[in-house]
Amino acid sequence: MADSCRMPQARALLQQCLHARLQVRPAEGDAESQWVEVFPFLPHPVNTLLNVKLSEAENGKHVSILDLPGNVLIIPQATLGGRVKGRNMQYHSNSGKEEGLELYSQFVTLCEKELAANSKCAEAGVVVEHGTYGNRQVLKLDTNGPYTHLIEF
Repeated sequence: MADSCRMPQARALLQQCLHARLQVRPAEGDAESQWVEVFPFLPHPVNTLLNVKLSEAENGKHVSILDLPGNVLIIPQATLGGRVKGRNMQYHSNSGKEEGLELYSQFVTLCEKELAANSKCAEAGVVVEHGTYGNRQVLKLDTNGPYTHLIEF
């Protein structure tokens, strides 16, 4: 019971999708915008997120991203720390910018290492793409159902 009252240390939002495209740099002057995309305290969260049986395989069984194997798109989300106060959102729970950047960088690196160490993922050529921390993220995705999951650590 006491555990439900503690403030989470980190939040991750998992979204199963068929196709996702993330703008990592907006268009500036003559330069076009840049996009990355994927198609069909950190060790614990990384392990949990990569091993949770969220995706549905062709046979209907639920499997992890490591079991598929599948590509990973990581999108920094500062707004997951927001809370409603009256009719406004407040973001007092967010990490500081430098701390957030360091955590995000470590998270991306650990995900890349875990996928590279997994023989199934390495054999399939699985990639980890990620957005740029601190930039506004423009996301377009196609999903095969409302499979958004919030996981708190």
